[in-house]
Amino acid sequence: MLVLSIFVYKYQGISQEKSTINEEVDYLVNARSSTNVTLRQLAQKSQMKIGTSVLIEPLRKDAKYREVLAREFNTLTPENAMKFGKLSQERGNYNFADADDIVAFAQDHQMQVHGHTLVWYRNLPNWFKDRQFSRQELMDILQKHIYTVVGRYQGKVNSWDVVNEAVNKDGSFRDSIWLKTIGSEYIEMAFRWAHEANPNARLFYNDFEAEDLGKKSDTIYNLVKELRRKNVPIHGVGFQMHTSIKKPPNYAEVAANIRRLNELKLEVKITEMDVKIHNQPVAVTLAEQAKVYENITRICLAAPNCNTLTTWGLSDRFSWIPIFYKSPDAPLLFDQNYQPKPAYYAVAKIVAR
Repeated sequence: MLVLSIFVYKYQGISQEKSTINEEVDYLVNARSSTNVTLRQLAQKSQMKIGTSVLIEPLRKDAKYREVLAREFNTLTPENAMKFGKLSQERGNYNFADADDIVAFAQDHQMQVHGHTLVWYRNLPNWFKDRQFSRQELMDILQKHIYTVVGRYQGKVNSWDVVNEAVNKDGSFRDSIWLKTIGSEYIEMAFRWAHEANPNARLFYNDFEAEDLGKKSDTIYNLVKELRRKNVPIHGVGFQMHTSIKKPPNYAEVAANIRRLNELKLEVKITEMDVKIHNQPVAVTLAEQAKVYENITRICLAAPNCNTLTTWGLSDRFSWIPIFYKSPDAPLLFDQNYQPKPAYYAVAKIVAR
């Protein structure tokens, strides 16, 4: 179990202007110090899904990674293992070893699995390169892929990101191989095929920078509204929530966006949350980061159609952000040494209510 006193010692230098969050965190630590209640236990009591994305290498090689994963989370998302390019490096052949191991871990520890992702413009197989597919050929490839992957994990994967990042920031549809070759109806096709492969799975559209109101989120809203009108089997929208202390979400707009999706009878999941601190002084920025996590958790749990918060990575040690942006960062709930950060306690405080 967590040694909660570590937090009090390690982060006691948070500056005076952050006293509010500091007081809140101290209250939570004191309230929980005698019970060592985990985030997972709190989430279970409130019927919330608290999750993280999972990488296969630390899952196989790092005992501490496995320990924290099983102890603190009740749902997981394979970060890379279920992407098309990872699964099918040769046409017609699939290698499910990594994905199978992640799913097996989840089953062994009574965790749900959110599959990621069936249709994306990136991480495509190498055999896609320098190939010209006819519309019918690409439709057949996509249908077979969805049937193969979703069908394999029927009864083991509870929900799927069916289509990922199909909309640009300006609200236009992304110029992917799927759009260029099949047309925008590939989105509808993908959801119908996923439902045919597993009628019990919950199916989601997933995207980034679409949590606030604006051109991109409006396009997504109109897209899913039209899918609902046509009785396409879509159950929700994933807000990736890759955000930052420098430009946090507009909380009122996030809440409004969740409300309008609820009017369509659609669920919302926070699917890939992390909060960049931009390698700034740790004492101050960790408190600011905690506040972003706290506010998003509060907004989600206050809505009748949102009960899932998943972070994109278990520990700062395995975050994609320092690699992608080529700059040190610490965007997650646990630090490099798997110790809980202020953000962890801020989320726990809301979940415990």
